[in-house]
Amino acid sequence: LAKHPEIKALMKPDYNLVWVVVLMVLAQLTAFYLVKDLDWKWVVFWAYVFGSCISHSMTLAIHEISHNSAFGNSKAMWNRWFGIFANLPIGLPYSISFKRYHMDHHRYLGGDGIDVDIPTNFEGWFFCTRFRKFIWIVLQPFFYAIRPLCINPKPISRLEIINLLAQLAFDVVVYYLLGVKSMFYMLAGSVLGLGLHPISGHFIAEHYMFLKGHETYSYYGPLNLLTFNVGYHNEHHDFPNIPGKSLPLVKKIAAEYYDNLPQYNSWIKVLYDFVMDDTISPYSRMKRKLKGEVKQD
Repeated sequence: LAKHPEIKALMKPDYNLVWVVVLMVLAQLTAFYLVKDLDWKWVVFWAYVFGSCISHSMTLAIHEISHNSAFGNSKAMWNRWFGIFANLPIGLPYSISFKRYHMDHHRYLGGDGIDVDIPTNFEGWFFCTRFRKFIWIVLQPFFYAIRPLCINPKPISRLEIINLLAQLAFDVVVYYLLGVKSMFYMLAGSVLGLGLHPISGHFIAEHYMFLKGHETYSYYGPLNLLTFNVGYHNEHHDFPNIPGKSLPLVKKIAAEYYDNLPQYNSWIKVLYDFVMDDTISPYSRMKRKLKGEVKQD
C-alpha cells in the first residue's frame, strides 16, 4: 500500500455481485423445474454437468458475501441475510457457519485448532496413498462439513438457526412442488460440485505446499470466470476486503509482488498432481502453534 496507494480505491463493495447471485438463484430454480420429469440418468447427468457448476460457484459467491463484498462493511447484516438467500439453491445450510470459520482462516491462517481449513491428523494419516487421496477428493464435502466439529466446535448462533430453518423451509417447498428428482438434482449437484470436479481444484491449489516454503498459491486460468476470481488467492489474502472482481487489478497494479510467485494455470492438473505425487498428501499444509490472545467470531 505504501508503494501503490491507489489499491485503496478498490476497497469498496461490488454491487454487481447482487445481480449475479439473483440470476444464479433464478437459473437453479429454472433447472429444478426442467429436471423434474426427466429420466433419472439425465437428472444425474445435468446435476454433474450444470448443477454442480452453479452450486460450487454459489459457494464462492457466499465466500464473497462473507467478506461483505455485496453491500459493504457498513451494512454487514444485509450481507448476512443475502448470504442466507444465496444459500437456498445449494440445499444445505452453509452461509452463516462458513462466514464464522472463514474469518478465522484469514486471521489465523494455519492456526492449529483454529483454522478448520487444515485437515485433521486422521486425514493426513489415512489418505496417504494414491487411491486413498482420490477418495479423499471425492469426499471433500463430507470432510469440510465435519472438520469444524472435530477441530473447533462453536456454539450455534441465532443466525445459524435462521439459516437452517430458512433452508429446511425452502427444501420442503422444492420437494412438495417439484418432487424428488428436483431435490436430488439440487443436493447431488452440491455434493458432486464440491468433490471430484474441476472447480474443486481450488481447495488444494490455494494452500497445499507443492513447493516447500510457499504456503499460498494463485491460479490465473479461465475457471476464475465461474468462481469470482477466487484463484487470485495471494491477492485475496493480502487484501480480503477487495471484491474478487477487482483482484486482477491488484495483480496488475502490484505486478512486481505477484508475477514471480509460483502459480497455477490448471486446477485439473492440481488435482492430478495431488493424487499422483507421493510426496504430497493432506499433511502438506503449514500448521502453526498460535501464541497470545486468539479472537474468534
